[in-house]
Amino acid sequence: MQPRAPVFFSSLAAALALALAACGGPSRPLPEQASQPVSPPASPAMAPAPPPDHADRAAQSKPVAEMHSIEPHATLAMPHPYPLPAPAPEERERYGAIDENGVRLVAQAPVSTFSIDVDTGSYSNVRRLLNAGRVPPADAVRVEELLNYFPYDYAPPADGRPFAVHTALAPAPWHPSNVLLRIGIKGKDVASGALPAANLVFLVDVSGSMNSPDKLPLLKSSLKLLVNQLRAQDRITLVTYAGSTRVALPPTPGSDKAAIGAAIDQLVAGGSTAGASGIALAYQAAQQSHIAGGINRVLLATDGDFNVGVTDFRQLKSMVEEKRKSGVSLSTLGFGTGNYNEQLMEQLADAGDGAYSYIDNLMEGNKVLVSEISSTLATIARDVKIQVEFNPATVSEYRLIGYENRMLAREDFNNDKVDAGDIGAGHTVTALYELTLAGQPGLVDPLRYQRTAPAPGRDGELAHVRLRYKLPAASTSQLLDVTVARQALRPLAQGDDDFRFAAAVAGFGQVLRGGKFTGDWRYADARALAQGARGADRFGYRGEFVKLVDLAQSLATAMPAASHGGTPAGHAAR
Repeated sequence: MQPRAPVFFSSLAAALALALAACGGPSRPLPEQASQPVSPPASPAMAPAPPPDHADRAAQSKPVAEMHSIEPHATLAMPHPYPLPAPAPEERERYGAIDENGVRLVAQAPVSTFSIDVDTGSYSNVRRLLNAGRVPPADAVRVEELLNYFPYDYAPPADGRPFAVHTALAPAPWHPSNVLLRIGIKGKDVASGALPAANLVFLVDVSGSMNSPDKLPLLKSSLKLLVNQLRAQDRITLVTYAGSTRVALPPTPGSDKAAIGAAIDQLVAGGSTAGASGIALAYQAAQQSHIAGGINRVLLATDGDFNVGVTDFRQLKSMVEEKRKSGVSLSTLGFGTGNYNEQLMEQLADAGDGAYSYIDNLMEGNKVLVSEISSTLATIARDVKIQVEFNPATVSEYRLIGYENRMLAREDFNNDKVDAGDIGAGHTVTALYELTLAGQPGLVDPLRYQRTAPAPGRDGELAHVRLRYKLPAASTSQLLDVTVARQALRPLAQGDDDFRFAAAVAGFGQVLRGGKFTGDWRYADARALAQGARGADRFGYRGEFVKLVDLAQSLATAMPAASHGGTPAGHAAR
């Protein structure tokens, strides 16, 4: 076979000569488009292209500035000899930055205050990312939402209060010389049939960004699961938004399932995303159909990709904070990938006195809108705050695991005007502190000149836990408190399944975030602890978690050089 290079270069020379001739000779500058590489001929026998006609010469003699406005097919650019790789899809998922809670010295800051959190969206979003073969960015992992995704078998209240508080102590699995303090809250159960009448306004994003199987089609299927649970006394309204907003279904009794299903079937995606105007219309619809003493809630279902009207995060949050004063709460249901705005979804739910859930498959839609419908819709306690005071004679250091964006100032605890999290019917809430007991080596050097002495009669106490909450219709809070005694400390192996499983989830979440405080503890350790604490696992959630730990370890091992959100992906494969 004869070499092709001479033919290629001769063809290239001919093409350049023709281009120069078209521009009036070699002294005239070439248009920018003529500088593109020229395709090689299909065969050595390929003839040069015929000279351009008069109209082509006129177009080519235009100034370069004018040539830039011509459509690509009208330029002199010729195909590249080799296909260029397609650009990678733009990654536009947005997560709020998390400044992980650090170790605090009890001698300097003996009091820790935070708002409870019943959101679960981070767990299902992390699951989605892992199942897609991606190690989640560190800021996508909120450990408290991983913890609170799972139900725990805490005893319900027996004293007429809306919830019961339980505490327990065991060694920390990643630092056996330290102690885990678990605070568990169990809300009173309310059967779905016994719920007050519900006025539900579904605010559905039907913009073009929702045109994906994991977005609007999944959203519609999930809504239909809820429709089957509606009663005659319930009312459902559908408000849609894209480039504009409209009421797609006026307030309709839950018994008219055919009309509701037909309205859901007619939802189609297209257009831009005017989220703020949709929120305003949804609140207006909820207020017009307000049920005194009932459940009045807007459920925003979207990928959060607002791009028309008010799009500033702070403005949107302030808007929802103002609207909640009307007595209508807002919960968010997140969908989709690629352009998902997780920060907006989580923060809007917090501002709207609601909960944030992420629906990555129909099983999750069933969990949120069917299995846990009572806790999703019915609020039994509002503005629930936790304050823990540690005894400096028995505890030298503490660290709250998670809840970074729920921290409150000490004085906020007694201020009933400060907003906090709500608890739904049947909800369980779990918080974990890691404690360094007095006399044990800590992460922070002790002070030279400060000494502590046990308070008389309280040398056996580790902490005093106080909770404030409001009943749904009240404006004044009530106080509940419990004392944590050192003698309650038990070996982790003797702890209940719930404690050990929660410790495994908390350890996994911390390792997934980078393992700043977990030392040499590994995914394999989290798996072993979780596997031994699965218990009855009625819904299979714990078994699924064990599989996700395996998947995370495999991905971290396979991609040791990758970096996600500033956290090396390979750190967790230790």
